Amino acid sequence: MTENIYPKLHNATWPGIVGKGPDSEPPVSLEKMLEMTAAAEVDGIKFDGVDVGLFDPSIDLDDLDGIKRLADQVSKHNLVIGSLVAPIWGGPAMGTKEDRANFVDQVRKSCIYGQKLKEMGIRPYGIIRIDSASSVESWAADPINNTKLIAQTFREACDVAADYGEKLAAEGEICWGGMHSWKAMLDTLEAVDRPNIGFQADMSHTFLYLLGYNAPEHRILPADYQWDDRETLTEGLKKLTAALRPWTLDFHVAQNDGTAYGSGSHDKTGRHCQATDPNGKLDIAVDAGHWLRNENGELTKAFKHICWDGCMFPNAVLNEQKTWNDILAAMIKVRNLNSWS
Repeated sequence: MTENIYPKLHNATWPGIVGKGPDSEPPVSLEKMLEMTAAAEVDGIKFDGVDVGLFDPSIDLDDLDGIKRLADQVSKHNLVIGSLVAPIWGGPAMGTKEDRANFVDQVRKSCIYGQKLKEMGIRPYGIIRIDSASSVESWAADPINNTKLIAQTFREACDVAADYGEKLAAEGEICWGGMHSWKAMLDTLEAVDRPNIGFQADMSHTFLYLLGYNAPEHRILPADYQWDDRETLTEGLKKLTAALRPWTLDFHVAQNDGTAYGSGSHDKTGRHCQATDPNGKLDIAVDAGHWLRNENGELTKAFKHICWDGCMFPNAVLNEQKTWNDILAAMIKVRNLNSWS
């Protein structure tokens, strides 16, 4: 029985949207993503819930009547909702006064949405995810002042989120200015100085922090690193997670093959590989433990659920049930090594 076993296992709905669109494949509907998630089963164990991106075409953030529809849509599959992604890309967090006001307003709308879901009993835990909505190139034009602007915007967003009892987690991904390296991410979080902000670690995205993509000066693995050197990789992961784990409020299980790419309208990012990809560089179950346990090997229990994130797979992969069964099997292995009740 898994009723009282944590962390709960979630699937992300946004892989059906991210990297899709007019310049790529059509999106996979929210209902289809829920169906595939609910149908996944390994040795009698199923997903507990989903994390949801609050953006088109799945969600209209201005349609408050849609909150009940979403709750009903998810609950009919015997799933719950965890973390939510705020659609803050209308203007960069380091942009104009209008841009930054729009950013904060999108966070406010997302918090209202999240609060309503909590009141309906469908969302027992989770955070609101944000990022800087700023390119690395734009940020690099004036790193000091742009980081200050991002921090100012995040502070205002945190103050709004606090009114709704929400915590914000900034996504660590190399395509976001001011959070494109582990050191830049730390600098930004420390500058915000609010108790209700933290870090969203994604095993694929943060893996590229080790390699210094977009920030060679912050590379952790040696420049001549060879992939068969598991000991050095483990030491690198320990250094990375020691720095960011104290900030981590949300965690994505994922696989990466050590390369960066993008598809559709999405910028260069960490390559999300399938759970069984032979080119994957991570030992998923073991390496997740670096994020879930402190330096003494004790579980942090900093969040009640973990979520699989696998973006920019072809639709043929997303629509195959085996994909989600393999993912669930990987998630179960993570929990088996890092569970509590």
